[in-house]
Amino acid sequence: MNAGASAANLLWLARSLPAARWFARAARDPRATQEAWLLARLARHATSAFGREHDFARIRDAGDFARRVPLTTAAAVAPWVDRIRGGESDVLACGRVSHLVPTSGSTGSRKLIPFSAALQEGFDAAVATWIVDLARQRPALRWGPAYWSVSPPGDPPADDAPGAVPIGFADDADYLGGASAWLVRRALAVPASVRHARDLPTFWRLTLSHLLSQRDLRLLSVWHPSFLDLLLQAADADWTGLVESLPAARAAELRRIGPGDWPRWWPHLQVVSCWGDQAAAPGFRRLVARVPHVLVQAKGLLATEAVVTIPYQGTHALAVTSHFFEFIDDAGEVRGAHALERGAHYEVVVTNGGGLWRYLLGDVVECTGHLGALPTLRFLGRRSRQSDLRGEKLSEPFVAEVLRSLWAEAATPAYHALRAWDTDAAAGYDLLVGGDHLSETFEGLAERLDAALGANPHYALARRLGQLAAPRVLRVPADYGAAELAAAAGRLGDIKPEVLIGARAGSG
Repeated sequence: MNAGASAANLLWLARSLPAARWFARAARDPRATQEAWLLARLARHATSAFGREHDFARIRDAGDFARRVPLTTAAAVAPWVDRIRGGESDVLACGRVSHLVPTSGSTGSRKLIPFSAALQEGFDAAVATWIVDLARQRPALRWGPAYWSVSPPGDPPADDAPGAVPIGFADDADYLGGASAWLVRRALAVPASVRHARDLPTFWRLTLSHLLSQRDLRLLSVWHPSFLDLLLQAADADWTGLVESLPAARAAELRRIGPGDWPRWWPHLQVVSCWGDQAAAPGFRRLVARVPHVLVQAKGLLATEAVVTIPYQGTHALAVTSHFFEFIDDAGEVRGAHALERGAHYEVVVTNGGGLWRYLLGDVVECTGHLGALPTLRFLGRRSRQSDLRGEKLSEPFVAEVLRSLWAEAATPAYHALRAWDTDAAAGYDLLVGGDHLSETFEGLAERLDAALGANPHYALARRLGQLAAPRVLRVPADYGAAELAAAAGRLGDIKPEVLIGARAGSG
C-alpha cells in the first residue's frame, strides 16, 4: 500500500461525499434541481454585461430563460470572448476568468472557452460524484496511486495580445482546482510536469519511467484507448533502458514479465478509464477482454465547455448538478432534462455557469433510459459533422449506427471508420477496417454497407443517379487509430471518437 497516495485518496473521497449525496438526491427530481441551479446562476451573474443585455434580473423560471436568451454558438460567443481576452471584466459572467482554454472540438477550428471558479464548480461536482461511485465499486482503488493522462508536448498557444487573459492550463488537474486538485496531484503516479518534455520520445520515456516504478498503480485514466497502444509501443522500443533505470528489485520483476504482458506490470490495477463510444468502441472492447479482472469503464461525455454525462451505477447519467441542460429533439423542439424519452435522439444545449448561456454543444445523444427520474445518455456523434459530397447528407450519428449494425459485437474489428473521398471524376466512401479477422468477404461487406447507408434517401438517390461510387472496404493496420492519435496536434482531451472522417460539404 502506498501511504501517501492512500491518504490523499481518502481525503479526496471524504471531500467528494457531499457532492455525491447531492447528486443522488437530484436524481429523484432533476426538474427542480435544474431550475434551482439555473436561477442561482442567473442571480449570481445578473450584473455581467451579458446578464444586463438579456435582463437576467427579470427571469423567473426556465421558460422565461428560453424566451429571453437565444440559442448560441461558438461563433456568436467569440466577440464576447475577445472582450474578455482584452482585459474587460464581468463580460459573460461575473468573476475572474482565470484562463481561456483552447479547444478544437471536432470541427478543427480553435475555440477559446472562458474558465473560471464558477465553471470549475461544475467539473468538481461531476468528478466528485464519479470518483465516489467508482470507489464503491472498487474499494481497493483507494490504496494506491493513479495515472491521469496529461497532454504531451506541442506548440504553445499563441498569446500575443498585451494584457490578455492567459490561454491554456498548467495541467489537467486544474479542471478541479482548490483542495481537490491538490489532493489529486498528491496521488499521481506521473507528475504533470512531464508535459513539458521537449519532444514526444522524451514524453513517452518519462511517462513510462514513472509508471513502471509504481507497482502499486490502481487507476489508469486515458482518453482514447489507442493512447495505451502508443504507450506500449514506446515501452517495447526501449524496454531494456527503461527497466535498467529502476530499483533493482522492481527491475528484476519487470525483466521476468517482459514488455508484452502489461497487465502484470501492475498487479493491483483496479480501473482503466477511457473513451468507449463510436470509433473508440472496438479498442474499448479489446481492453475489456485483455484485462478481465479490471473494471474497464467508458468515460462519460466530456467537453471543454461542460461535463454532459458521468459514469454512474453502471450507466452514463446526465451531470444534473453541474450545469443546466436543454435538449433539441428531431422536430426542433427544446426539452428540459426531465422530459427526455427513451430511444429518442437529441442535440445537447448547455448553460455552464462560467459564461456560456444556451450554448449549442453540437453533440447528439440518445436517451438510453432513466435512473429514477434522471436520464441516461449515449453519445452518437457530432451534429455538425456531416458529409455531403453529392447531396447525400450523411451525418455522423447515422453513420455510427450503420457501422454498429455491420458486425455482431464479438466480431467487431479493432478499428473502423467511414472515410469520404472526392475527385474530379468521382466521389464515394471507403470503409476502413483494422484487424486481422473478418467474417465475410470484402465484397459482401461492401454490399451490406451500401444497403445500410441506403436507408438515407439522399444517399440512395445519389447512388441510383451514379453520383456516388459503390463503397469500398479497405484494410488498414489494427493500430490505425493509434497512428491517427499520434499524428494529431493539441490536447489529447480534444480528441473524440470519430467514425466519419474526411467529412465536408460538397456541391450537391
